[in-house]
This record gives sequence, structure tokens and C-alpha cells, in this order.
Amino acid sequence: MLPEVVAAYETWGTLDDDRSNAVLVCHALTGDSHAAGRAGEGHPTEGGWDQLIGPGRAIDTNRYFVVCTNVLGGCQGTTGPASIDPRTGRPYGSTFPVVTIRDMVRVQSVLCGTPPHFELACGGRRVDGRNAGAGVGHDVP
Repeated sequence: MLPEVVAAYETWGTLDDDRSNAVLVCHALTGDSHAAGRAGEGHPTEGGWDQLIGPGRAIDTNRYFVVCTNVLGGCQGTTGPASIDPRTGRPYGSTFPVVTIRDMVRVQSVLCGTPPHFELACGGRRVDGRNAGAGVGHDVP
């Protein structure tokens, strides 16, 4: 059990007042939370989905609010083996717990269900290449 989790994410577009236009792009499609945009601090390369995410593209940011998260255990900003264990003050390293798809979905659920309230859990759209969509349909408390 992790005492705390930091979740890295990036967003594009504007969330509607009724919060119904969110699209969640999952990690394996992007390699990290930087699915679209230029290289910059924390993102040494351009987004791998620039051809799909943006104004007038397939995932149109004039229409949709797009959220992309880095998975739990990843090395691009979300808590993982290189993160500092607050109990010891040292990196988790080999003591980092085994992470399941359910754990990854739980982190996304917490991110999307608490402020900033992306409201993806019920009726949201999801683009998921991770493990052939294994995260889709998970019931997460």
C-alpha cells in the first residue's frame, strides 16, 4: 500500500459546464501524459498523438476536453519506483509494490472524480490502447 500517490496528467481543450465532453486518453497510447504538443520542460519530445489531438483533428479540442494521465508506476511524473517513499526518505526502488490494471484505473478514477472533477466515470469517452483495453469496464471504488 502506498501512503500517497502523485498523478501526472495533461489536459487540452475546455471542460463544458456540465462536464460531459471529457475524453480520457490512456498511457500506452502515448508513453506518458504528454499526448500532444511541443517538447518542453518534463517532455523531451513532441506528443506522439499530435496528428489526432487538437483543433479540428479526430479528437477535436474545440469540442472535447482531453485528459491524458501517466500510469501508476510510470517514470514520467506519476508515483513509481524512482519516487521517494515518504516513510523512509529514499526511493522506493525494488520495494515499490506490484501494480495492477485495477490500481492504474483507481488512480485515474480518483483524478477524474475529485477536483478538478472531469466526470469521466459515468458516460465519459475513453481512448485506451493499454493492454487491449483491459482498463475499460473496471468497477473501481
